Parts: sequence; C-alpha cells; structure tokens
Amino acid sequence: MDIFLATDRLLLRRFTENDVDHLVELDSDPEVMRFLNGGRPTSRAHIETSMLPAILGEYDRDPGLGTFAAFGKADNRFVGWFMLRRGEAGPRDEAELGYRLRRADWGRGYATEGSRALLHHAFVHQGLNRVHAETMAVNSGSRRVMEKLGLRYETTYFPPFAPIPGSEHGEVRYAIDRETWNTASQRKNLHNLS
Repeated sequence: MDIFLATDRLLLRRFTENDVDHLVELDSDPEVMRFLNGGRPTSRAHIETSMLPAILGEYDRDPGLGTFAAFGKADNRFVGWFMLRRGEAGPRDEAELGYRLRRADWGRGYATEGSRALLHHAFVHQGLNRVHAETMAVNSGSRRVMEKLGLRYETTYFPPFAPIPGSEHGEVRYAIDRETWNTASQRKNLHNLS
C-alpha cells in the first residue's frame, strides 16, 4: 500500500481503479448518503464511469491534494475516504475538507483524526492559507467534527439542489485559516508538555 498519510489508527492512500467495490459499498448505505442525496445509493456504473475517474484525475491535476481512501491500521479494513481539494474557480490558497465514512465506523473519532491529519498537511506541506468544509445544517455529527477541528461557522446558504429531508434548513460552511490553526496547534503542544 502506497501510504499518503498515516495517523495513529488510519492509513490514507490514493484511490486506484481496484477500489470500485469499496466506493459501491460505502455509497450503498442509505444512512451514509442521507445528508448527501436523501439516502439514494450511487450506482456502480456512475462510480466506474464518472466518480472514480474524477478522483483519479485529481492526483495529477493538483499534486498533494485529492480524495484519499482510508484504511484501519490494525486490520487494513476500508473505513471510508477523506478529501482535501481546491475548487476549480476558487482561490489557489484555499481547499475544501471532506470525509465520508462507513456507518460501522461512525462515532470512533476517525473523522476527526483523518481530518486533523489533512489540516496539518494543508497548512504545513501545501502552504494553504484557508480550509473550509460544508454540510447540511441538520447534519449535527459532521458539524461537531468541524468544530472539534477548530473550524468556525461562517454562513448558511441554500444551493439549488433537489430538495431532500432537512434541505429547507440549508447548507452550512465552516472554515479555519492557517494563523488560527497555528495558534491552536501551539496551544495544544504547550498543553501536552505540561
């Protein structure tokens, strides 16, 4: 396994063409897809012809960024994915953070752990100045992860998506800049030394 990032419990690597089954399994769970499209599974055909080729294409287009498959260190079991990527039209010094985990792995701190590693990568190795994340306003679990990471609420907005349960409350955007992240990291390091 060609490791991109490692945490205490996770290994992140680039996706390959052999990961179709992992993505199909993940996107077949109605609870995983609940806040994305109302719980509809993503078809295998869409994953094979559109989603996975787009993920693979990101690696060459924007080295050091993209969507990364996550596996448990102890058992090499697929956990889900983590994403850090620039928007096509957005600022070059900003990226979006995202994650999608198997329901069996919710509540174990993996979303925070993997995202924390990507934030470190964004600010220390990629030289980014800002990272943001978005979710449905009613997705309290994902919002808690963003808050644990130090991201702060910025806005609620209403994109022109097909309505799904909860979409009447809109989408929220959280963000953190490098200076805020550095300050929080220094405080954490000082606290760990005492």
